[in-house]
Amino acid sequence: MKNNEYDSVEHLDSDLTLMFENSKRYNVPHSSIYKRALKLQHIQQTKRKELLQRDDDDGDSMLSCAASDTSCTKKKSHKKNTKKNRMKALFASVTDAREAGTGRRLCDLFMVKPSKKDYPDYYKVILEPMDLKTIEHNIRSDKYLSEDAMVEDMKLMFRNARHYNEEGSQVFNDADVLEKIMTDRRRDLGPVTDEDDTVSSKMKIRKTNMTLKKSKYLTPLQQKLNELYESVKNYTDKRGRRLSTIFLRLPSRAELPDYYIAIKKPVDMEKIKSHMLANKYQDVDALVEDLVLMFNNACTYNEPESLIYRDALVLHRVLLETRHALEGGEDAYVPDVPRLIQELIRSLFVSVLGHQDDEGRCYSDSLAEIPAIDPANPNKPPLNFEIIRKNVDGGHYMRLDVFQDHMFEVLEKARHLNRTDSEIFEDAVELQQFFIRIRDELCKNGEILMTPALSYTSKHLHNDVDKEKKQKLPKEIEEDKIKREEEKMEAEKREESVGGSWQLSAQRTYSQDCSFKDSMYCVGDYVYVEPAESNLQPHIIYIERLWQDDTGEKWLYGCWFYRPNETFHVATRKFLEKEVFKSDYYNKARISKILGKCVVMFVKEYFKLYPEGFKQEDVHVCESRYSAKSKSFKKIKLWTMPLNSVRFVPRGVPLPVVRVASIFAPKEEKVDKEEEVTENTDETKVTDCSSIDKEREDAPMEMTNGEAGCQYYEQLCYNNLWLKVGDCVYIASHGLVRHRVARIEKMWMRDGAGYFFGPIFIHPEETEHEPTKMFYKKEVFLSNLEEACPMTCIIGKCVVSSFKEYLSCRPTEVPEANVLLCESRYIESEKQMKRFKGLKRFSSSAKVVEDEIYYFRKLIVPQKEPSPLLDRKIEELEAKFADMTDEELEELGDDDSELDHSLPRMHSSLCGDMDIMTYAPPQSTKTLKGLSKKEGSKRKINMSGYILFSSEMRAVIKARHPDYSFGELSRLVGTEWRNLEGSRKAEYEERAAKVAEQQERDRSQYVTSPRAGTPVGALIGVVPAPTPMGMLNPSLMPVSDTMTSACRSAGMASMTGIPAQLTGEPLYPQHPLLVMPEFPGMPCFGINGIGGESGAGNILGSQTGPGQQAPPAYPGQGQMGQAALQQPSTPLFVSPPAKSQRLLHSDAYLSYIEGLTAESSTVSKWDHTLSVKKQDVRLTKEQESRLPSHWLKSKGAHKTMADALWRLRDLMLRDTLNIRYTHNL
Repeated sequence: MKNNEYDSVEHLDSDLTLMFENSKRYNVPHSSIYKRALKLQHIQQTKRKELLQRDDDDGDSMLSCAASDTSCTKKKSHKKNTKKNRMKALFASVTDAREAGTGRRLCDLFMVKPSKKDYPDYYKVILEPMDLKTIEHNIRSDKYLSEDAMVEDMKLMFRNARHYNEEGSQVFNDADVLEKIMTDRRRDLGPVTDEDDTVSSKMKIRKTNMTLKKSKYLTPLQQKLNELYESVKNYTDKRGRRLSTIFLRLPSRAELPDYYIAIKKPVDMEKIKSHMLANKYQDVDALVEDLVLMFNNACTYNEPESLIYRDALVLHRVLLETRHALEGGEDAYVPDVPRLIQELIRSLFVSVLGHQDDEGRCYSDSLAEIPAIDPANPNKPPLNFEIIRKNVDGGHYMRLDVFQDHMFEVLEKARHLNRTDSEIFEDAVELQQFFIRIRDELCKNGEILMTPALSYTSKHLHNDVDKEKKQKLPKEIEEDKIKREEEKMEAEKREESVGGSWQLSAQRTYSQDCSFKDSMYCVGDYVYVEPAESNLQPHIIYIERLWQDDTGEKWLYGCWFYRPNETFHVATRKFLEKEVFKSDYYNKARISKILGKCVVMFVKEYFKLYPEGFKQEDVHVCESRYSAKSKSFKKIKLWTMPLNSVRFVPRGVPLPVVRVASIFAPKEEKVDKEEEVTENTDETKVTDCSSIDKEREDAPMEMTNGEAGCQYYEQLCYNNLWLKVGDCVYIASHGLVRHRVARIEKMWMRDGAGYFFGPIFIHPEETEHEPTKMFYKKEVFLSNLEEACPMTCIIGKCVVSSFKEYLSCRPTEVPEANVLLCESRYIESEKQMKRFKGLKRFSSSAKVVEDEIYYFRKLIVPQKEPSPLLDRKIEELEAKFADMTDEELEELGDDDSELDHSLPRMHSSLCGDMDIMTYAPPQSTKTLKGLSKKEGSKRKINMSGYILFSSEMRAVIKARHPDYSFGELSRLVGTEWRNLEGSRKAEYEERAAKVAEQQERDRSQYVTSPRAGTPVGALIGVVPAPTPMGMLNPSLMPVSDTMTSACRSAGMASMTGIPAQLTGEPLYPQHPLLVMPEFPGMPCFGINGIGGESGAGNILGSQTGPGQQAPPAYPGQGQMGQAALQQPSTPLFVSPPAKSQRLLHSDAYLSYIEGLTAESSTVSKWDHTLSVKKQDVRLTKEQESRLPSHWLKSKGAHKTMADALWRLRDLMLRDTLNIRYTHNL
């Protein structure tokens, strides 16, 4: 939907249905995804019915109509016709336009798209072709949602014409005129009303990515893109010269065909602008990438000392500065890993301390009584939850495994100091298991944080707990046995002291109930008993026995329940409201001391049920038992104290679980003061170290090829800095802007001194590169240097990450400023940077502490910065061009004009644009930029139809426009070639093919090495500049063997024999010139004339006779069979142009030649073609539709057209063989 790829609502509906069906097919019927898919599919079907109903009600409009169906239909039809009539009027204004004076229709060249066969490069340059036929079809089929959509297509068509054709050409001018006519006509029609833009019910969306209507308001991204583009386009230098002019449009293939060979991805500012209009850029970096590509292309193709090279560098810098300003001077966001680790640790700590059971009790409350100092190891530093909390708040934990070690130490200490059946032991096990579960969730099992802490799992915890229980249980069983005996003896003593000996028990009268003050009390009731002191709350006793002594006094005996203020606990412990604890204290009390009844309920029933007949203040809750001897709490698992006569009913609303602080908890003011005191006292302990480091130890290792007297290490502490194999460090580098980086691959100690060995990483300023090269920030390169250095030169630690790792993760203990990026190796001998797959990895033993790695949830996008050489190179070029005038800069910037002045001239009375001059070998020959030497040596430039046409037509155009530059002449030649009729093009191709065949034949027959004295320019295998000497007579056959032998006898002589005096005789285009077989495209002249006498000292042969005619105005129209000119006695060489990039040739013919191999003289595999049989080929319907069925009027007696074509093939092969046998070919 975002890319406007749906033609209709039905298309979208089918994709949604497919998505839901896939979901239901993959997931089980009872899964949540399956149920969601069903629900969403039901919503989809309901909405589709609603849209269909609305479509039926509204006809051609999605808007509802309040009037009757008939009137509404008429109104919509009127709106539709009005919109279509406006578009038809605009279309007619373009198609009816004619040229004044001649009456030529201006739209003829815009009716249909160019043929892919005749103009294959058009569809490489133009990404979105458009013609009038397509626009007319869209109007008739109502595919345009609005008039603006049609106008956008019109403008796209005109923009394509201007982009592909040269400025000043007929097509270019016609596009300007037609666009102005359309704009004027639209202005005459008046503004578009709202009714004209009613949305069609079909909701058809153009597949093109062009915006249908420009919005008045741009999105923030569009604003940034426009500002960035305009800053580059409108930049001017100090002289007011706009530097972007040369980058607006690419050179045409006719003008610079070699540009498209050297540059693999051509791009210009017009294409970039079209991409912006089509919303193809999803972010600013995408636009920057295309602009940088455009500047790199310019620097690749042009010389480093040229003006366009300097302009590209300046605009490159302007682009980067503008982007930096738009982004607020900030780089791509890199997560703060140390802060994220501390947040993860804090979240884990809070979760563990706040972990509660089903009744809302925090498990950590019972562990608050754990002492900080371990009695078994008093020398260990004190540690408890309070100390850990201060470390977490102070941000002293940089590693998760260190925090885990501290937490586990406290929990394990709680287990060691308490019985296995105690509440503290069970709470410690629960908290440790909860810690592991939350840790794995926060780390996502290593997907977010890879740490050694993950190696300890719940399985290890269960094994440790079971092992500890096996050790403790025998001792605890023996202790329980002794305790029961002691309790029994104490109970007997209490009975004897209170009621005499048990021998008097016969005088007691036991009963299940008794009455007192009009109240009945039974065994199993809870009662309030008067306290011994008046300022205390009443005691709560559970009645287990009732009796009456011989004096008539009534007594009760039972278990006493303690309130929180009657227990010994830490001040930080929290309790449930109305909570009491079952104690281990049993005693008797007089019935006369009873104050009333109450109820104590188990915690699992208290929040859901309510006892009938009791007030809320008389209902208490019990969750744990309390041991007065050990002063400890233990959670009750099974409630064994049922009530006899109390009936419970469900509560209307369950009670909320509320815990209150102990009465011993200090007030807020006191808390603040105590915290200040503890903070002040703990600062001396905590602030001594900024972070708590992992405990490490030196890890020696055995080295098989080590030197004698050296002790090698995997991990070593040197100068209070822990190092391990694989670490990267900064080393002192004198004379450099930044310190170099080394990687430790070996380290050893010898005679008390430390050393390490490893490769060196260098910074971009230490390499040789182009100024347009861009580097990532903090990028380094792996060099070929490997050195052994003393550890005293180490300045600090850093990390060198591969490109993939740099985007996705960071070590937790390394600051971001010390994280470097390396994706390439710098080869000093070749002065090149080559990418590698990744950096070397190291494996270590268990003694080595591995780094913790944090993985980003989203890959970062590192920013690139310009080369350090960019500003320096710009300053050099600006100093070079500073003294030039504006006129000189314009001349220097005109590459075509510069090339025209550098060409050798050969004077002729016909065209007067070339003079023969003695050949001066160039100082050096350079291969084409962008092509390797191997590719350049393989390329063979041969004659093509366009080269032949250009060589003839250029002379004619030069005669008409003697003041035109080389580039302007090339543009006109290209225009004439495109406007040439197909039959004429075919004639030129046939003539060129004959010459090419002769070249190949001569090349295969005479393959000799160049002789001494051969000019250097002739060896580079390039075509010389087209001259009238290359014109061929189409009526003549390829040169005869006599001419070939004459040329061969001449050889490649020295240039010293060329006479200095020139006759300036006219040269006819009808006479052929032989091309040297060893050097394609280089004309060759024999000693003897062809069909005439030799003329000593006359290079061009005899003059034109009186009966001969002058050359025609248009090539190829002169008389046929003119007498051949006499050839010079000395071979003639034409100097190649200053820039080989400007030579003209045909890409299509070059591709054909490159397809030839030494084994075969044809591109196609004709032997395979001959062996193919009809029964071996199975064509699809689509393939049959592409067969050239238009060759035959009908299929005749054959079943299908394919059978008829097979028969035609067989007949043609038979005739070919008959011709060969008849003429002995």
